[in-house]
This record gives sequence, C-alpha cells and structure tokens, in this order.
Amino acid sequence: MAVENNESCGSRVVDSVTNTSSGRYQRKKLEVYHEVLRRLKQEFNNDEALQPGFDDQLWAHFNRLPTRYAVDVNVERAEDVLTHKRLLHLAHDPANRPAFEVRLVQVAPASDENSTDSVYSSSANKEVSRSVHPPPAFGSSPNLEALACELIKSEVQDEDDDAPPCANISRPMHEITFSTDDKPKLLSQLTSLLAELGLNIQEAHAFSTVDGYSLDVFVVDGWPYEEVVQLRTALEKEILRNKKSCPSPSQSLVKQEQDLIKCEFDHLTIPFDGIDVWEIDHQLLKFEYKIASGSYGDLYKGTYCSQEVAIKILKSERLNTELQTEFGQEVYIMRKVRHKNVVQFIGACTRPPNLCIVTEYMSGGSVYDYLHKQKGSFKLPTLLKVAIDVSKGMNYLHQNNIIHRDLKAANLLMDENEVIKVADFGVARVKAQTGVMTAETGTYRWMAPEVIEHKPYDHKADVFSFGVVLWELLTGKLPYEYLTPLQAAIGVVQKGLRPTIPKHTPPKLAELLQTCWQQDPTSRPDFSEIVDILQQIAKEVGHEKADRCKEKASGGFFSALRRGYH
Repeated sequence: MAVENNESCGSRVVDSVTNTSSGRYQRKKLEVYHEVLRRLKQEFNNDEALQPGFDDQLWAHFNRLPTRYAVDVNVERAEDVLTHKRLLHLAHDPANRPAFEVRLVQVAPASDENSTDSVYSSSANKEVSRSVHPPPAFGSSPNLEALACELIKSEVQDEDDDAPPCANISRPMHEITFSTDDKPKLLSQLTSLLAELGLNIQEAHAFSTVDGYSLDVFVVDGWPYEEVVQLRTALEKEILRNKKSCPSPSQSLVKQEQDLIKCEFDHLTIPFDGIDVWEIDHQLLKFEYKIASGSYGDLYKGTYCSQEVAIKILKSERLNTELQTEFGQEVYIMRKVRHKNVVQFIGACTRPPNLCIVTEYMSGGSVYDYLHKQKGSFKLPTLLKVAIDVSKGMNYLHQNNIIHRDLKAANLLMDENEVIKVADFGVARVKAQTGVMTAETGTYRWMAPEVIEHKPYDHKADVFSFGVVLWELLTGKLPYEYLTPLQAAIGVVQKGLRPTIPKHTPPKLAELLQTCWQQDPTSRPDFSEIVDILQQIAKEVGHEKADRCKEKASGGFFSALRRGYH
C-alpha cells in the first residue's frame, strides 16, 4: 500500500507546481482565464458567458482544477472550457456519472521547420488538403507528437517508399471527455472501458478537482466512423453494461461488513483477532515526525519499545473496503518474509480506525530521493551492489510466490550500512494458483506492457520493472521524464518505447537491460539468473579496477625509479 505514489495508475494527477515557480504559473492561469473569458464574450458572443455572474463562475472553475489545467488548455478552444465546466456540473448527480462528451478532432504530429497545416496523403497524387476538424482541447507534448509522427510515418512508408522522413500528416481522431466522482483506480477503469470498444489512446490528460471530482480527456483512434453519434451510443451501452455488472448496494454493504472482520485475497483468509504475535498496541507507538505523506496514508519516524521504527498509518477519513483489503494483504505478506534485502516487518495495528504497519527504520531513505531529490549518483561498482541487493530481495520474494507489482526506485530503501532493501508491499500479491493475474496495478513509468494492457501476467512483470530501475540507477533520470505517466504507458505498449541506454554502459549490463524489458515476458530472465549475471559483471569490473590500480602503481614506481637515475 503505497504511502506516496502520485503516479500510480489508481491515483489522480495532482498540481505539482514548485514553490519557486508557483507565482509564474499562477500568473499564467490568470492570463488564460482572461483570454478564455474574452474569447467567449467577444469572439463567440456566447449566451452563457454574457449572463451576470459568469466571470466569477469561470474563475471558480479554474480554481477547482490544478494550475496545470490552465497551463495546458488550448485557449483557442475557449468553448471546450465551457464543456468541461458543464460536465463537472453534471457529475454532481450520481445518475449522470460518468458524464461524457465526444467530438471529432484533427491531430497533427510534430513537424519540421517547413511544416504547414496540410494533410499529407499517401495516394499516388499526394494531394494536400487542410484540416477540417478542430484541434484537441489540450496540446500534445513534443515527445508524444514525435511518437505519433513515427507511427504515421511507418504507415505511410508501408504504402509509399518515397514518403518524407516525417510527413506533415494529420488525421481525424475522437476526443472523449469524462467527468465523475474521483476514486481510486478510476483512470484504470476508464482506459479499460475505451479498450473494450477497440479504441487506442493516443493522448490523455487527467485532472482532479479540489472537491473530489475528476476531469479526464482522451484522444483516441480506432473508431471506424467519423460521425460521433455511433461512438457516443457505444459508450453509453458499455457504461450501462459495466454498471449492471457491479453488485447492488445491499450486497456491497454486506461485503463491507465482512471485510471489517476479515481480509480475503485469492483463497487465503487473514483473521484480525488481535491474538497473533504481530499485533501491536497502538499506545506503545511514539510518533516523532512525518517522513512522507500520500493520498491514503502518512509515513512517520517513531519508536516502538525503544526501537527506531517507520510507522505507516492509514488516514481514517479515507478508509474504505478496498483500502482495508490492501492493508490486510500487506500485513499478510510482510509477516511471511524475512530476508536481509527486504524491509523487516515488526508488527501492525489491525483494529480500525487505527490501522498502521510498523517496520524497521531505514535511515538512508529511498533510492528515488537519493537520485532525484539529492541529485546523487552511483559509480559502477556501487550501482552493481545496489542492483544485486535488489535482485536478491526480489528473488527471495518470487521463490515464495510473491509478486511485488510496484517495483521502482521509491520502493527501494537504504539502511545505515548502505544495504538496499525492497519495501512497500501494498499492491503485492501471493501468486494465484493459475500463476497469472490480470488486475492493473503499479506505476506507469515502471509498469510492464502486459500489465498496462490488462493482459494476464506473472512474476516476469517485476523483471520488466527491475529493468527500468536499473536504467534509473545508471542515468539518475526519471524514466520518460518529458512524458506524463499515461503518455509513457501508451508509448510502451503501442510503440515499444523503452528508455535510451547510455553509450558508456558496459555491454553485458546493456544486454541485461534489454532482456529485462523484452515485450514477451517469457523472454525475460528470472531473478536468480539476474543475480548471477550482475555478480559476474561486478567480478569483471573488480578485476578491471585492480588491473588499473596495478598499472598506476607500476607507473608510479618506474617513474620514481627513473627520476632516481637522473
């Protein structure tokens, strides 16, 4: 159960403007507000915009959404802002959820200096015509535009070998905007709904309002008709089908009562009777200071019976059946595992509302913080030691049929002796009897393609994530740093996007990276193999270092000797 996991598929995108740049972004928001207001009143002569009090209503709309909404929205499509405002209003009524709108848009990939607004046709005469549909409500990132360019280029070149390197192509797509109440895994549910209709997400923007609603905008292709009526009807039917498949409210209440007594997953039951040795008296915990905070819980440094500990406590106001289930799963898994490269579980408080998990305190913090906040870096021998520690911990988990499902640098912690340990088992699972799973979980930048696509997956999904972690250790960079998490996921699945391996990477390490993130899970190695490969590389690096030291020492000795003769 991740305490801080802003990019998890089930979590919402939040406003991430830093303190130093917040003033600039606030000014930008104000500029966008005034420009949208001007366009609606003067250019579009919109009836709603001319009503008394509209100025304040529009400002309230911008204020309930993250600043990033104003920064990203296309001011030339001012009327789209009204659509977003209307959908958010409709979503207040449970009967309307999810409220949605469909429209046809024209999407153009990144173009070169000589680009125009034209449409390149791969037909024999290569006719050029202008876009006939409006652009999406939000601008594309340059990286995703480049990906779109590559996708279309390959299609064109299949038909015409003389196609330009990046043809100035644009093609009609559909933009689907949803608004509903914000909840865990909402983004996953919406992407699944679109996938059921055979739609491919080319771009996505997700926002949460301050009062608990969501605004999710998807640009999709894959619908064979330009008319939006048929797509709207298909969406309505799919939404209705999903609603019918959900249990009735009375059934849900019964299930909630059952979950307060026990936590079930797969075929196992975890009793919460307070008798097991891992039950901790909440009054014996002393809280010192907060280490981190997330949507569903907070992490504290504290003590338990004079021992330094980390205490992960669930926010009582966010407690629901799903969160209690995840809590139970984490307790069950952590009490089973004991390995020097897995964070040691000490105990838990399992009586609502004081639900918390107590583990050993890792004074070195997370690998993610070291790389991305402290701007640290690992030299190759240390990097290999870190990678071997992680691999050994993961090998132990897999040998015990535990799939972590959210392996990333933020979930790797360092103790005072610089030993790396795998942490955070909130979304880990004991492998199903079939050996495969289908639920989407984890964090998009590190997630295996089969998990993103809701396909059956097994422990090899962790191996893919490890490959991304290894790249992170090598570069000190955030994977796909110029893409949003969802854009990165789209690139991984649809384009086979992978991080670029640095040129200085030792060949065997580069080869390991490539095998870890193979598209086909069966082509990826097991962690037992990964440990062996990394240890062999470490041995070779050690020999090379020893040889260099000898050469340096020899050079110094002979230099001194030569100087003695003069």
